[in-house]
Amino acid sequence: MYLLALDQGTSSSRSVVFDRDGRVVAMAQRALEQHDPGPSG
Repeated sequence: MYLLALDQGTSSSRSVVFDRDGRVVAMAQRALEQHDPGPSG
């Protein structure tokens, strides 16, 4: 059995997989592209 934890932040998404003893067995992080719509009006 494994537990997958997901963290969606403002600058990246992260995932961590834990085994039944709470040990980390996998991790991944991906940066999110930021879009600035610029000034409005």
